[in-house]
Amino acid sequence: MTGCGGKLARLTSQSQYDICVPGECMQQLSTESCITRNPHAAGCNRMLKVLLHGSCSYDCAYCSVRLDRSHHSFAPRELADIVHEQYRNNLTGGLFLSSGVPHDTDEVMSGLIETARILRSQGYPGYLHLKILPGASRDDIQESARLADCISLNIETTGESRLRFLSGIKDYAHDIMKRIGWIADAAPGRFMTQLVIGAAGETDREVFDCVTALYGNLHPSRIYYSGFRALPKTRLSSRESTPAWRPRRWYQIDSLVREYGYSREELLPILDDNATLPNDDPKALLARGNDPVDPNSASFADLLRVPGIGPTTARAIIAAREDRWIRNPGDINMDAACLRRAMPYLAFAKVPRQATLALFA
Repeated sequence: MTGCGGKLARLTSQSQYDICVPGECMQQLSTESCITRNPHAAGCNRMLKVLLHGSCSYDCAYCSVRLDRSHHSFAPRELADIVHEQYRNNLTGGLFLSSGVPHDTDEVMSGLIETARILRSQGYPGYLHLKILPGASRDDIQESARLADCISLNIETTGESRLRFLSGIKDYAHDIMKRIGWIADAAPGRFMTQLVIGAAGETDREVFDCVTALYGNLHPSRIYYSGFRALPKTRLSSRESTPAWRPRRWYQIDSLVREYGYSREELLPILDDNATLPNDDPKALLARGNDPVDPNSASFADLLRVPGIGPTTARAIIAAREDRWIRNPGDINMDAACLRRAMPYLAFAKVPRQATLALFA
């Protein structure tokens, strides 16, 4: 490790508000830097998250980075050497690189890209996620997509009027949405974005419309949701923080869109009469009142709509019924807790005579 421990610790700490895995936690790595750990990640589960620059000229009302007066920053080669050394020593498996914007956006983007270029030229094979800054040029977006495994630009909120409440500098249509369109072209299936839930007073219906439009039109690989936190000395320090359950429920809805194939029309009834998201399992809410399904005949899509059954279990049920009639819950290889959730929505029909004969043929 280099002698830059204090600066590295500061710039990793400041990166905590960008999410790279749901439910991530910041943990101390040695005494010098922080990594985000996700023990359930299939690939890189130890990510060094760091800012290139720790100060910012933007005026985001909820952000503490703009209040920093230490002006810590890394030169591209300095940071690339640190990252590569940590990777070689098996301390981290990947890099999530973002930055405050202390001056010109193009200049900061150039530094982010140069860091990535140096890493790749050094033979760094690890995971690399580059943050795209609002207002970035199309050329810089394309080069970032070439170098990185994944790129992202935070959409932050649901529309122009909501962003004006948070920032007088950023333009929603030009700096955010236009760039996300360029990102989608440059890195199809390899880009993400993030919403800050509750920061701008947006309604759940606005979030719903924003999320379903993003997935329907631009197809991000995923959307992250962070609950607004009222931080000291920020312009929104007196505002009430978003309860933890709200982003958790949005992650559940997000999963129904990405993994379960729910349509916008199917999901809309989740919102109550006031267009508000209730603190309840959205999949269970949608299933209530539905007729139970027979696991012997239900389609893959119908099985996915049963609480407690996900894609893996649905495929296993379909495969199992090719060999035998599913007579009772014991014939389904499911986790006990998931099976308890599913039971009210399953009906086990008697074995028809022709099926019985076929099984013994």
